[in-house]
Amino acid sequence: MARRLTQQDIARMAGVSQTTVSLVLNNRAGNGVRISPETRERVLRVIRETGYIADPAARRLAEGRNRILGVFTYEAVFPATSADFYHPFLVGIEERAEEAGCDLLLFTSARVSGRRRIFHEDSRVRLADGCVLLGRTVDSDDLARLIADQIPFVSVGRRDDAGGPVPYVGADYPAATRALVQRAAHLGHRRLVYVGTGEGAESTADRFTGFVQATTDLGVTFSRLPPDHPDLLGAVRATGATAAFFEEQADAVPFLQAAAEGDLAIPDDLSVITLGSATRPVHTDTDFTGFRIPRREMGRKAVELLTKVLETGTTPQELLPCDLIEGSTLRRRRDERKGAWL
Repeated sequence: MARRLTQQDIARMAGVSQTTVSLVLNNRAGNGVRISPETRERVLRVIRETGYIADPAARRLAEGRNRILGVFTYEAVFPATSADFYHPFLVGIEERAEEAGCDLLLFTSARVSGRRRIFHEDSRVRLADGCVLLGRTVDSDDLARLIADQIPFVSVGRRDDAGGPVPYVGADYPAATRALVQRAAHLGHRRLVYVGTGEGAESTADRFTGFVQATTDLGVTFSRLPPDHPDLLGAVRATGATAAFFEEQADAVPFLQAAAEGDLAIPDDLSVITLGSATRPVHTDTDFTGFRIPRREMGRKAVELLTKVLETGTTPQELLPCDLIEGSTLRRRRDERKGAWL
């Protein structure tokens, strides 16, 4: 078996010191040492010609890292459906990790009581330099232990404090929801209905917070209904609302079907606004008015912030803006008495 090439071999072939090879491989200068472009290119040419691959263990000893970033998810991220909510997040994570010269390690083995947990008797989370957490809900005990054990991580999605501030990148759901309520009010809608729980995961609570803030500021009245109401169409009608805000787009799809069967025209009789992308598989051709969650951008930013955590030990927290979607399910309120549009 051929002997594995070492940095000493590369240094000998390039006519430089081993320290110079190490500095070139790690793309950095050392203690005031300047490497000329010609020397750097000579080292890189030898590396290309020999097919040399740096020993990851040696590099880890030199840098204190192994350039492996973990991705932990509380739900399966590869469902066999066309509507994969997690796919854009993963695309962004992969893109930014590749740009940073890092490999990704997907943690899938930790299942406790039917649900994945970061920590268990055979947890391998410390194999990675740091970890990106992905999931609509994240266990607060896991967050608290990550903070207490000083394990670098970043959550995709805003998280409340858990024994300390949590580093995260999230979507600015309150601002996006407020903007949609303001748009509806501008079009004459003064009685609204919110279809959703409005509580639980931070992303859900943030939507409802933005909704309540906007209705309060505008003096608009609203009702709230659970998405699993046995007669949701009848309940919405009973509120007298002219615009319905759906927390989950997947709940709006069957509602539209029921509305069509119940002779309720959308958006002529009732405007429908959805607060983000569907998190459950659903098929629809409806161009909903709502907002786009910047999922791919959030994945990229999570890796960027994780790098910042590793380098500075800080706790970055960022919310990215959501893009409003004009859609076709919101229109000006109709004056029932005159049969005209206000």
